[in-house]
This record gives sequence, structure tokens and C-alpha cells, in this order.
Amino acid sequence: MKANLSSKITLTRIPKRFYHPENAYEHSVLARFEKMPTYIYESIDEGSVILANEIALEIRKRRQEGRSLTLAIPGGRSTRRVFEEWIEMHRAGKLSFENVVIFLASEFYPLTDGAGSNLANIREALLKHIDIRPENIHYPDGFMNKDAIYDFCRKYEQDIADAGGIDYLIMGIGHHGRIGYNTPGTAVSSRTHLVLLDSDSRKEAGQLFHSIDNVPSSVITLGLSTMLNARNVILLSWGAGKAQDVRQTVEDKASDSFPATCLQSHASIKVVTDIQASSELTRISRPWLVSSCEWDTKLIRRAIVWLCQQTGKPILKLTNKDYNEHELGELLALYDSAYNVNIKIFNDIQHTITGWPGGKPNADDSNRPERAAPYPKKVVVFSPHPDDDVISMGGTLRRLCDQKHDVYVAYQTSGNIAVGDEEVIRYCEYLRDVCAAYTRDEAVRRKAEEIIRYLRHEKKESQPESHDVLFMKGTIRREEARTACRYSGVKDENIYFLDLPFYETGAVRKNPLGEADVEIIKKLLRDIRPDQMFVAGDLADPHGTHKVCLDAALAAIDDLKGEAWLDNCRIWMYRGAWAEWEMDHIEMAVPISPEELRFKRNAILKHQSQAESAPFLGDDERLFWQRAEYRNRATAELYKQLGLASYEAIEAFVRYIPL
Repeated sequence: MKANLSSKITLTRIPKRFYHPENAYEHSVLARFEKMPTYIYESIDEGSVILANEIALEIRKRRQEGRSLTLAIPGGRSTRRVFEEWIEMHRAGKLSFENVVIFLASEFYPLTDGAGSNLANIREALLKHIDIRPENIHYPDGFMNKDAIYDFCRKYEQDIADAGGIDYLIMGIGHHGRIGYNTPGTAVSSRTHLVLLDSDSRKEAGQLFHSIDNVPSSVITLGLSTMLNARNVILLSWGAGKAQDVRQTVEDKASDSFPATCLQSHASIKVVTDIQASSELTRISRPWLVSSCEWDTKLIRRAIVWLCQQTGKPILKLTNKDYNEHELGELLALYDSAYNVNIKIFNDIQHTITGWPGGKPNADDSNRPERAAPYPKKVVVFSPHPDDDVISMGGTLRRLCDQKHDVYVAYQTSGNIAVGDEEVIRYCEYLRDVCAAYTRDEAVRRKAEEIIRYLRHEKKESQPESHDVLFMKGTIRREEARTACRYSGVKDENIYFLDLPFYETGAVRKNPLGEADVEIIKKLLRDIRPDQMFVAGDLADPHGTHKVCLDAALAAIDDLKGEAWLDNCRIWMYRGAWAEWEMDHIEMAVPISPEELRFKRNAILKHQSQAESAPFLGDDERLFWQRAEYRNRATAELYKQLGLASYEAIEAFVRYIPL
């Protein structure tokens, strides 16, 4: 099984020399807009392994010299892969932590139990697996009396000084430039202090505490001055969802409105990131501004879309002067005139538009994104959660059904943790009342009452869900998915619930992708042998489930390569509630009429548990149907601004070609 194939997707549009320059001179040319040394790797694994080895080497060196090494580490997810590498080294007898001193960068306050604390997460992710001395583990006390906070913060700073200062500070870059829990406006002179959590931080922490309602009101965090005093600072950022934050951290001017930028002045700072998180940096997203380019159709399209946005003109009105004034003279040299480039890209984008996402039967398909034959097609739509299908491609899903294709929907996970307790109580009360009115099944009635009593009176904060509650939550999501599928035109017998094992932990933290997950998908594909597939390519999903589901589907596809039916199957990637494909990527654009957009909204609303009471709506305040409509309308508006036809909305897709 090949893991992490999703990390290779972005590489198809970025030549290696832009993220891995051949020498220091080339790097200085390409990175001239960057105010921090930035190291870009092809994947989280590659970057984490290199960083883990770098610090492990320093730990060994200090051990030989009889000295300690002091680390300040966060409680979030950005360092998890680094920790896994250290644990493997330790188990192999290649690394000891006896000379390592650790300071936890932050802790929630006040804590009522330790289950969701940063300390508990760090113990689980690292500390209990290594030979670090207990007296070398320092952390803020989330249970202390309020009157002791000020003195504790002063003592924590003194403990850092007594340890010889921080040798390596490793931090993730949070939304709006948060480092630790230093929010916009935090003074650069700040030391360890208590911070009231803002709404974004509370939502993010809700994953640790199972509900935003359980998140403590505050956090004790290292201050910006403390971080600036560290000898070495490493900022980690992974995934497409962090791309804008990385660009602002690395390329914008230092400002207290974006705290991570204050580290630009540090003498030994570096940013470690992957291709996806670096995708908004100038050398990656607009390489023509820093170097000559090897122009292919996608890069030209990206440059022309950017030029249209800079000039406010549609494609066919761009002039030679526009190209020359915006560092795109190379294209004029290649194509002789602006007109030649304009018409090439206009036609290229025009050919992405189709009202026949399954292919138009008995039509010339030479300039269409999907083949005319076979017709009808067997189409499999993979949905990570039981609503991503209608959120991301609800209009296309309905169109495929209306155009008489044989459509199957496969829900990869149960989504059972993303249902609020009040939804379960409501359904259990309904079940109890039905049993009382129509049956004498006392066992079912008692079970319903038991679940209601547990959720109302017995469940503790941060406690993992019980089997019965998970069953009820999973059942709620299944029935909502079935209802939305029927509304969209999918037959009942074509709806599959795969319940991939990696997801079924009952907690926010999931297991790694395994062979069992991939085998389930392989069996489904072999049983159906589809002519067309749709998979979720939305790597900006902040919870990471979409990425694992995509990796599972791509690993199954990789294992099945060579089978005749797969060679004749087109694979399309859609994006979900969190982001949209960039214009240079889009290879199929399906227009959605006002009536179809209303149908799509109604299909999304069939998922009632995912409306306002859903636990994991993310940082976006809008409901899923609002996000979807905004995104689809924005894509249509971009096509209009480029000079193409005006539509109500557009759903966009990118073709995946197995590596």
C-alpha cells in the first residue's frame, strides 16, 4: 500500500527547482520576497523526518559533551510526525532523551479534568514513549488557583532561565498568525501570560474537548518575548489550509496584527513547510515574478488569470503593454503577441465548461472534458463524510442522475463524532415514545431512556463516546445521507456505507490509514468496476479526515492499476466546504442553474444534524450550504470576469491520473 499519495497532487504544477533550489544563489533569487528562511518539502513526512534528525543530532552531540538540550514544544498537531520519528529512533536504541528538558508552550485554564489538556496530548504523543526524566518536564498547571497565576508565570520564566534558556522552540503557525496562543495585538514584549481564548481558538480547541462548550475560557502561553529569546526557532506548517497564513508570515511586513511576523527579526529562525502549505508563496504561485519559467498550459493559464485580476480586464482584452508591465514578456516572445496567448487560454478555459459531467452521448468529445462513451456510465462518488457529496458536488450529482447514469455513492466514514448530543436525545425521545405507543418492546424503550439519562446527567467532559451513543450518532448520519441521496436521484441499492476502520475510534484523534481501509475500497471498486469516479481532493479540511480518505482511495486505485476496467475509468477530484480549485487546475466546470442550486441547497439541508448544532463547523461561521453556494457562485463570477459566459454557479473538478 502506498501511503500519502495525496501529497503528490500539487507537485504536478510546480517544478522542483522552485521549492528545492539547486544552490544558495538560486535560492536567494527565488526567495527574494521571503523575509524568513523557508524550507519547502514534498510532504509532511519528508519535512518532519529531516527536522527530527536535525534535532536528534544536536541531542546526541550535547549528550556526548555532558550538556542538556532544552526544547519548547506545542500541544497541537503540527509536531506529531516529528514526535513519531523521535519515538522510532528511541525504540531502535538510537536516541536517548535523558539530557533533554522540555517546556510545554501552552496549557488550557482552568481545567476540570486533564483529558483534553495539552499535557495529556503531549504525554500520549511523545512523553510516555521515551526515557525523559520526569523532573525535566515543565508545564503550566491548568488546575492552579486563580490567585497563583501571576506568580506561576514569573516562576515559569525563571525555570526557563535556570535551564539555560530555550535551545529550540518548535511551534505551528495558527490562523491569523497565532503562535502559541498569542493572538493579534499581543505585545512583542510579552512573557508567559494568561490569555482569554478568542472564538477561533475555542473552535479549534473544541476538537480536543469534544465540544466547544467544554473548552476552558483561557490558556497560559509563552509570550512573544520568550519566543524571541530562544536560540533557534522553527515554525512548522502543513497542508493547504495553512497556505495563506504561511504567505503572510513569510512575505508580509512585521506587524502585531499578525504575531508570527514578529519572528522575522530572529537571528536563527526558519519555516519548515510542505508544498501545499507553501502554495501561496510568490516563488510557488507566481514564479514569473522571480525567475524565468518553463511555460506549460497550466502555468500560462495561471499567469493570465492573475494578469486579468491585476488589470481588471477579461482575457481577450489583454494587450502587449499589459504583459510587459507585469513581468510576462516571456509569453510575448513565445507566442509573438498578446492576441495569440489570449485566444489560446480563452479556448482552453472555454473547453472546461460542460453541462454533461458524465459525457454527452453521441457527441464529438474531442474538446470536452469527459468522454461520450460508454453511455450510460457507472459512476462512483466517494464522500469522506455523509454529506460531502451534496456539499461539494450536489448539482453535478443530480445532473448525473438526471442524465441516466448509474450513480453509486460510497460514504467512507460514519461521521459519528460530528453529531451533537442534543440530536441523539431528540431521536431517543422519539424512539421511546414510538415504543410506548406501538410496541411492547421494553428493551428498546429502556435502551433509549438509558442513553437519554447518560447524555443528560452522567456524561463527563472530554469523556470518549460510548458504543451506544456512537451507534445512534452514526445511524442519524446514515439516514440523513440516504434521504439526501434519494432527493438527488440516487437509488437506495446504490448507497454504500464503508465505515473505514481508521475513523472508528470514537474520539477526534483517528488511527493512521491501514491496509484494512484500502481493502474495503478495493472490494467496492472491483464489485462495481466504474467508468467514472469522483473523489474528495479537499486537503484544506482542518480535521484531516478528507486527506486520509483521499489517500485511501488513491492507494486502492494504485493497487488496482493494470486492471482493464480501471484503465478506462476517469477519476475526478472535487473540493468541499473548505476551499475551491485554483483556476489553473480546473479541467471540468459544471454550470449550475438557479433551480439546480436550490435543489443542491435542499439536499444539503437534509443533513439536519450538520446545521448550526454540528460540533465541527470549523473556523467559517457560515453553514455548509452557505459556504457551498458562495464558493460555486464565486467560481462562476471568475469565469464571467475572464470574459466567458455568465452562470448562476459552477462546480469545479480536476482530473487525477494515477502515478
